[in-house]
Amino acid sequence: MTPVEKKSFSLHLIYAIIEGCLKGCFIMNEFIFLRSMKGGTYQLGILFQLSMVLLLLSIVFNEILKRSTNKKRILIWVGIICHLPLMLTYFFPTLANSYTTNLHYQFIYMGIFFMYYMSTPLVLPTINLLLKNTYSHANFGKFYSIASSVGRISMLISTFAFGMILESDNYAFRYVYPVLAIIGIISIICLSFIPYQSETIAVTRKGFWGSIKDSMTRMVGIIKTNKPYKDFEIGFMLYGFAFLSTSAVITIFLESYLNLNYMSVAFYKNVFNVLAVVLMPFFGKILHKLDPRQFALITFGSLGLYIFFIALTEFFPSHYTYMGIEIYYTLILAMISFGVFSASMPLLWNIGSAYFCKSKDAGDYQSIHLTLTGVRGAFAPLFGIFFYETMGYMGTWSIAILAVIAALILMVYSYKRY
Repeated sequence: MTPVEKKSFSLHLIYAIIEGCLKGCFIMNEFIFLRSMKGGTYQLGILFQLSMVLLLLSIVFNEILKRSTNKKRILIWVGIICHLPLMLTYFFPTLANSYTTNLHYQFIYMGIFFMYYMSTPLVLPTINLLLKNTYSHANFGKFYSIASSVGRISMLISTFAFGMILESDNYAFRYVYPVLAIIGIISIICLSFIPYQSETIAVTRKGFWGSIKDSMTRMVGIIKTNKPYKDFEIGFMLYGFAFLSTSAVITIFLESYLNLNYMSVAFYKNVFNVLAVVLMPFFGKILHKLDPRQFALITFGSLGLYIFFIALTEFFPSHYTYMGIEIYYTLILAMISFGVFSASMPLLWNIGSAYFCKSKDAGDYQSIHLTLTGVRGAFAPLFGIFFYETMGYMGTWSIAILAVIAALILMVYSYKRY
């Protein structure tokens, strides 16, 4: 480690620990919406959609980031504005009929998370920009995977603790989320102290929206000319459709079909989190040795197995109960598969695109990646709900698995050709 890498890694670790705590609690978000707030299926689809559709603004935020000479100030303001609305949950009621008779609480809840996820199109490219300019190429994947593993441990602990709290009080989110708002702001502040020297911005006569148009033109040019990267993103579109179209439906399956309690849901989410913690350092070491399209075979394939074993649960619902936790054999296999996926996906999703470009272009490439995530996020979750409403669980699982298979075939073909 160089002194700059050491300081950056320490701040990165603090950020990862706090963000892991937030993610561990928010991983129960959709289940809370169904079980405690009595939300509808399409409302659930919209709630899940919010975290993705905002990535459509990535090009706009990338231009703001490029023009800014004080990225620290932008990050701090983003942290404050996007996290503070979580404190409104303190005023939510604690009776189930209050949510069925007053639907505005559900829409306020969705609005709160709309604001929370608003930070994503700015924070994620900034992390890539800061770390890509601080970590050496040889250490990039290793340091990122270590920080991600520590974040996973934090996520595991908070998921288990929050599940226990929710089991005793289904409306505990009312006072947990305001606390998360405060520590979330602290995590962003820590991130803003990673050393970074802003480049001098060339004076241009074009206005902001003219620059946005130029950015879009430049990004379209990247997609057209960089064939391996184009194939990589098409594969992500196919995988992403499978993942996003089934995520809300899987929550419905666990809550309505299997009728799992909060402790059981927390248990299954921790099964894959434990495996992700163990495997992530290993994947971090091999990521820089493999082409991202080769690495994607592991990520996409494990997701396909996860959906497959979830589907099997409908036909083989054998299970037993231990200490209030309902343990389904096929769900254990599904969560093991999802653990492999969860260990490899953050690395591939966050830094995979950076391997197709030079350091100075990392922001543009990641913005393309985030924008395309927003594109699929704009329709895939509601498509999944539509498939579920019209074709049932099996129709939804089948379409998703076919999309994963198509993504795997494309990655093999692209790597062999380019």
